[in-house]
Amino acid sequence: METSSHVDRPLPVVLDEVTTALERLSEALSREDDLRMLMHQVCEQVVQAVPGLDEATVTLLDGGRPFTAASTSDVVTRLDGVQYAAGAGPCLDAAATRRLVRATIQEAQDRWPAFGAESCAAGIGSFLSAPLTVDNEHYGAINGYSRQGHGFHELDAPLLALYSTAVETALRSHSMYLRAFKLAGRLRSALRSRAVIDQAKGVLMAVHAITADEAFRLLVARSQRENVKLHTLAERFIADLIANPCPPEAGSGEAV
Repeated sequence: METSSHVDRPLPVVLDEVTTALERLSEALSREDDLRMLMHQVCEQVVQAVPGLDEATVTLLDGGRPFTAASTSDVVTRLDGVQYAAGAGPCLDAAATRRLVRATIQEAQDRWPAFGAESCAAGIGSFLSAPLTVDNEHYGAINGYSRQGHGFHELDAPLLALYSTAVETALRSHSMYLRAFKLAGRLRSALRSRAVIDQAKGVLMAVHAITADEAFRLLVARSQRENVKLHTLAERFIADLIANPCPPEAGSGEAV
């Protein structure tokens, strides 16, 4: 088998690379709001952070159905797919048990025959999967593949666990930020809708000498007749008024 280019590195170098990987993840979080792009960053960086890894994928579950959100190569994407089809493999075990799973190719062939056979044919010799929980909707595992048969060194597992924990914390914070950002957007939209409705009410009150409640009921009645949302009707009413600034005179009988 091919010799890994980054095993047996000095511990200070390894720790520096883990720190660098986390710093790059933080930078990605600050400029990227697409989950798949972030997962791609995780794959690229974890290979540098954990000495024994040659390839990596991220498995996420959507409604209980696993899919590969990101990977470093088509080979390991295919091996993930073998696990999904068989319903068995290290990434699925890590996601289901919320525990780190480590195995050699021999152990994989015993525990997950279909996956083990395909992995052996692809030249993969060791597997390491750490559970990953972003939020209630997104959970799964970070999966490491090695071409070596070492089953991963003692330091590799805690390094991946450390990186995965940091990824979880960062992504959870980012997920909360995105939810807050989307909520703020909905609130801004609601305030804009409220403002245009108030404008339409004000025009009707001035033209027809009616109360705010009466003006609102007129808008609601027309909204229901035309089967359009109230804020859409109000926007159209104001737009028409701007285009033709001659509202009907008070008492003319034309309400909106």
